[in-house]
Amino acid sequence: MSEKSKQKFKDCLQLFLVFLKIGAFTFGGGYAMISLLENQCIERKKWLTSEEFLKIITIAETTPGPVAINTATYIGYKRAGVLGSFLATFAVVLPAFIIIFVISIFFNNLLEITVIANAFRGIKAGVAVLILFAGIKMLKQMKRNVFAVVLLLLSIAASLTINILAVNFSAIYMILIGGALGFIAFLIANRKKLDVTKTDVISVETTEISKDLIKKVSENVNGENEKSGKAEVDK
Repeated sequence: MSEKSKQKFKDCLQLFLVFLKIGAFTFGGGYAMISLLENQCIERKKWLTSEEFLKIITIAETTPGPVAINTATYIGYKRAGVLGSFLATFAVVLPAFIIIFVISIFFNNLLEITVIANAFRGIKAGVAVLILFAGIKMLKQMKRNVFAVVLLLLSIAASLTINILAVNFSAIYMILIGGALGFIAFLIANRKKLDVTKTDVISVETTEISKDLIKKVSENVNGENEKSGKAEVDK
């Protein structure tokens, strides 16, 4: 086995084990997994930077499917191609599939056991804390500019208003509105940069033209001086 094949096998094995652990020990779905994903993939394995992770979460949130599975698919592909993508996705789904399959057989009986019912209540509280912790951590890493802060405050205000007043407004529309505003802001920012670039180009071209004119005028003057000098000598 070549050195390259050994490294790919090692990467695939690491991906499988890491995402198997994430899938087995994280309760509460995709949002609760964000904190553990960040801990494993950024702080421990150094597979991603914080900025890359935020971008992945954004893409995973706006594309179909659970955020944790989409993130696992992306990270797996980045580390070990298609095989890594498959193994990471399979590993993160496997524990939940096995556990849910077993629970579904004995679900009604399990809920009747007081200890297990209380455990589920405790898990709900723990999941809420995990989601809050992940949100605060991502908020700290977010680029702090006027647009981002205003959009964040508007999103929070809209979410609170919708929940308090029980307005029937889908979160999908909020995502689409946020994406549209971000795209408009991107166009405005790039337009300003383009205008600055055009100004710089015009300045450079004007400078070059000025240099050429000065050079030509200088050559003409020197030529006239030389002719005048020759005429004086001839006289």
